[in-house]
This record gives sequence, C-alpha cells and structure tokens, in this order.
Amino acid sequence: MLFLCPCIEQESDVFILVIPCYVDESYLQSGDGSSQISATINAPRNDYAEYAAHALVNGKLHIFGGVSYSKKIARLDDCTLNELTVRLNEDRNYGHAALSIENGKKALICFGWNGDFRKTCEIFDGSTTVSTIASNWTHHYGGLGLYKNQPTSVGCYDEEHQKAETLSASGWNSLPDHPKRISEHSLVGLENQSMLLIGGVDWGNDGVIQSGIWQLKDENWNQIGDLLQTDYGGSAIYTGRSIYYFGYVSEAITRLDFNEVEELQSVSKIGNQPSDFYLPVLFQTVSNYCI
Repeated sequence: MLFLCPCIEQESDVFILVIPCYVDESYLQSGDGSSQISATINAPRNDYAEYAAHALVNGKLHIFGGVSYSKKIARLDDCTLNELTVRLNEDRNYGHAALSIENGKKALICFGWNGDFRKTCEIFDGSTTVSTIASNWTHHYGGLGLYKNQPTSVGCYDEEHQKAETLSASGWNSLPDHPKRISEHSLVGLENQSMLLIGGVDWGNDGVIQSGIWQLKDENWNQIGDLLQTDYGGSAIYTGRSIYYFGYVSEAITRLDFNEVEELQSVSKIGNQPSDFYLPVLFQTVSNYCI
C-alpha cells in the first residue's frame, strides 16, 4: 500500500495565478494540467505588469518596477493590484529581478535598466525601501534565486558574461562561472541548498535558445536534465516538490517533479499558455481565485 505524505501538495491541489504583461489576459492554471480558467485582475492600467519583477512579502504578492512606472511597488489585494505610496529608490524599467528573502518577510530587488545597466539593489519590507550592497557585475536579465539560502544571480543579457555571485552580509562573493554565457533563464532555489537554472539564451553560441536544466550544488555546475523544448523568458515557481515553468517561446507549461531528496525525477508538459507571455507574474493560490 502506498502512503502519501500529507505535507507534500499533490498536483491536483496546486493552482497558480498567471498575470501576463496585460492583466486582462490573466488566468488560473491547475498543477495537474486539468484546468485553465480566465481570472479577473484589476489594475490601474492594462499593461501594469509588463516587465515587472515579482516576489512575496509577508505572504502577499508584490510587483516591482516595469515599463508602466519604473519605481512602482504594487500589492495584490484580493483581485486588485493596488499601487503603494512607497516607491523603489531607483528606476527599474526592465531586466531587473526580485526575490523573497528572510523567510518571506522582505524582498530584494536588484539590477535593471534606465539609461544604464544597474548593479544596485534595495530591500523592501512591506512598508519601506532601503538601499543595500551593489553587485560586482551587472546582471541585466540574470535573475535572482537562492543558493545556500543566499540571493544569487547568474549571467547578463548585455555584457554576455557567465559570472555568478551570491550576496552575504559582507557583500557579493564570486561563485563558479556558469558553463555558458547565459541570460533570460529562470533561477529556483531548492530546500537542499542547491539552485537550478532553467532555459535561457547562450551568448557564447550566437544567442542559441537553451533547454538545459542546470544545478549549482557544492560549488559545482552540472546539467541534470532538459526541458522538452528550448525556451527563455519564462517564469518558474516551486511548490509541492514540483517546479512549474511557464515558457515564453514554446508557450509550454512544464512541470519538473522531484523526489523527497530533491533529485529530478521527471519533466512533463501539462499544457500551454494562451499566448507567448514574457516573464509572467506567478502566484500560488486557491482553486477559485478571481474567476
């Protein structure tokens, strides 16, 4: 007889709200691929989420920057993106990244572009923003993920480098270079202290789109698998021992399943996005959220 641990969510219990650049195209995706339903999200303008970064702060979804207003911070309350009076310290139009830190109590927002390619970072705690240590390298479209519970970024769209570095209390410290000059990938930290890099564009190979699933573990990069199709510009979310990757180029919604020690077990397609949504905002929620 097979007993399932109640602490691990099953795919049928997972529902992910997807907010694309145009909020009127938002939808709710089930983790088992059985349903995809339009969701109604209200915002000050329809392109409100375009190029915005997102992270959870105190359990609430927040979006940061983007082309509609490069200093904005907005919070999802029920089905409405409400713009807060607090602002980012710097303009972050696109290519920036956000990451939940300190057990979800704060968000780190870094990088981006507004006439130059920023190395700067700031921390938002739900009510205020404070500047913090700038990175050593630019990481425009390099993303942010957790490696050994520390914020980490890899690669860059513009400088086309393969540098990886991680933020500690003393500053940004170098990690082993990624094997490829990579950008526009997704970074996902696992509970076992490793970090995955999914998809992206390899600038060392004339910008070829990638399918690789790479793992940084014990200071070493290793490719542990592949997406079913090459992709970049997607978004990923980790829940219930599965990573859900919402692809931009392929439009495929892919689920990566892991075992109890977080070894990759399978890669499967569970559906398609309604269109080619670039860097969509993702939020795990309940089955009837805003539908």
